[in-house]
Amino acid sequence: MTGGPENAPGRIHRPFDAGLQPERTALAWRRTALAVAVGSLAALRILPELLGLWALAPAALGAAVSLVALIVTQRRYRRIHTILTTSDSDRVALSGGAVPAVMAVATVAGGIMALAAAVQLGQRIPH
Repeated sequence: MTGGPENAPGRIHRPFDAGLQPERTALAWRRTALAVAVGSLAALRILPELLGLWALAPAALGAAVSLVALIVTQRRYRRIHTILTTSDSDRVALSGGAVPAVMAVATVAGGIMALAAAVQLGQRIPH
C-alpha cells in the first residue's frame, strides 16, 4: 500500500485545499455567466423598441456566450480538480485567456449597446 491519507480512496471527491481557490474561481465564473445571461434578458426586454426583431440577435448572442463560458469553465474546474487531487504536484499549467477575452468583448459590446439604447430612448422622451 502506498502513500498516506492524501492517497486514500475518495480523495478525488474532496476539495483540494483548505483555501478552496479552484472552487472560488469556478463560482466566480458561474456568477459572471449568470450576469451575462441576465444582461441578455434585459436586452431582450429593452431593445425590441429600438431594433424590432433584430433585438433577438444580441440577446441570443449573450445567452450563447453565457452558456459557453459556463460549460468551458466547469470543464476546466473538473480538469484542474482532478489534476490537483490525483497528482503529487500542486501546480497546474495555465490555460489560455480565450474565455476572459470573449467575456470582456461581450461586456464591452453590451455596454455600448446599452449606451446607444439609452441615448435613443432619451431622445424619444419629450422634454
